[in-house]
Amino acid sequence: MTVKSVVSEAREIGLAIEMIELGARMQMLESEVKLSRERLLKLYKEVKKESPPKGMLPFSADWFTTWQPNIHSSLFMAFHRYLRENAGTDNLQAILKAYRLYLDHVRLHGMDCVLSLTRAWTLVRFFDAKMLKYATCCECGGHFVAHGYDLTGGFVCGLCNVPARAGKTARRKEESASAEPACVV
Repeated sequence: MTVKSVVSEAREIGLAIEMIELGARMQMLESEVKLSRERLLKLYKEVKKESPPKGMLPFSADWFTTWQPNIHSSLFMAFHRYLRENAGTDNLQAILKAYRLYLDHVRLHGMDCVLSLTRAWTLVRFFDAKMLKYATCCECGGHFVAHGYDLTGGFVCGLCNVPARAGKTARRKEESASAEPACVV
C-alpha cells in the first residue's frame, strides 16, 4: 500500500490548475500530471466552468513548418531552449515558462496568438523524437523549426523570404471591416 502525500498531491493540483488556465488539453494533463482522469475532469470543469474539448490532439509536424506557425514555433523554442540550457528548469516547467514568455511577447507586439499550450507541448515532443530540428537561416542567422530529415544547408527563413500571400487574409479582414456596407435594393 502506497502512502499518499498531501503536499505532493497539492503540488500536482496546482500544476494542473496552471496548465488548465494556460489552455492545456486533457491528453496533456493526463500525460504530465499524476492525478486520475476523473480528478482532472472535475478540476477542469471547476477551473474553466465547462467540459474539456474532445477529440484527438494535432499530430502533424508539417503544421510547425508552415510560414506563420513556423515563426511562432521558432520563437517559443528559443525561449524553451534558453530556459532548459540556462535556467536549469525541468522540461514541463520550461514549457510552461516558455509559453508564458511567448504569450507576453505576442501581446506586447499586438500579434495574434498562433501557438496553443498543447501545440507547444507537442512541438517539444517532436523535437525530443527528432521529428523536428533547428535550421539556421543563411541570411539572418536565426534558428528556425525545420523537419528533422530536411537538408538545411541553404535554409532561408520565412522572415527573410516572406511568401507572396503572407498576411493577405489579415489585410482583407481589415479592408472589409473598414469598407462601407453595400446597399441592398
